[in-house]
Amino acid sequence: MVDNVMAQQTALPRAQARDVATAPHPQGFSIARWLGKLFTYGILISLGTLAFMPFFWMVSNSLMTLGETQVRRLIPAVPQWENYIQAWNAAKFSQYFMNSAMIAGITIAGVVVVSVLAAYGFARIKFWGRDFAFTAMLLTLTIPEAVTLIPNYLIVTGGIFPLPIITNAPPFFSWQMGNSWINTLPALTVPFMGSAFAIFLLRQFFAQIPEELFDAARIDGAGHMRFLLQIVLPISSAPILTVILLTFIGSWNAFLWPLIVTTTPDLRPITVGLYQFRSEAGTDLHLLMAGALIAILPVLVIYFLTQKTFTQGIATTGLKG
Repeated sequence: MVDNVMAQQTALPRAQARDVATAPHPQGFSIARWLGKLFTYGILISLGTLAFMPFFWMVSNSLMTLGETQVRRLIPAVPQWENYIQAWNAAKFSQYFMNSAMIAGITIAGVVVVSVLAAYGFARIKFWGRDFAFTAMLLTLTIPEAVTLIPNYLIVTGGIFPLPIITNAPPFFSWQMGNSWINTLPALTVPFMGSAFAIFLLRQFFAQIPEELFDAARIDGAGHMRFLLQIVLPISSAPILTVILLTFIGSWNAFLWPLIVTTTPDLRPITVGLYQFRSEAGTDLHLLMAGALIAILPVLVIYFLTQKTFTQGIATTGLKG
């Protein structure tokens, strides 16, 4: 009996030693995992550095003298903070800022109204040809913007019927050919109030709303408009804010279209104002970079303030079509 107990006690350490020898070495596994993380972080840091370099180059050049920008210095010897004041005054940025803010505000209001109504119609109202119309609208996303410049220009110049022209005497809308929206605020805002992407984004979110909510609203006597205003919109703040942010970025950064439909600086946005730093003698690169940094600051500030809601709006749409 005693011999059996001693044999079992002797065999137990041997079995434990055998299990330890055959088991995966924890140190080797942690080293492999550490190397994998190091490789992943290295790739991410490299890509982040590449993405950050243009912004760093812009900030660095905005603080240089003109001579330093021409010799391709990496950082300024002495930061020239007065470049921002000089750029602001030289390009009349106060006027261009107000123009950009006004254009962006009107465009955002139009996009939100049109997109909410259209998206709700595609998502909640059944009508003949709905799926075909929605598919045709999505196909417009594949059309390059440059292709639509000439048709849009013909429309705003009165070359294509119909074009509503605001007049000073009744009727307030004239449908006569030959009138033009050139150098007017509608030319800078109306063509961008119908956003296929914004309609698609909101439609995907509205389609996720349970049908039981609409049934309960109908029992209470609510129609589509009341259901949209009192139920759908309050729970759709994230995607609507996403549409507002994307529309603001697109409107604020617009350059080619405002340059085409305006001939005077009265309504031109800040992106067109940056063109003031180019002349026959060359480009004042240090002032141009200072002006570019001033121009993108509102976009960066708004994005960082709404980053969480923006990510939520993208993540919560498209889960059910």
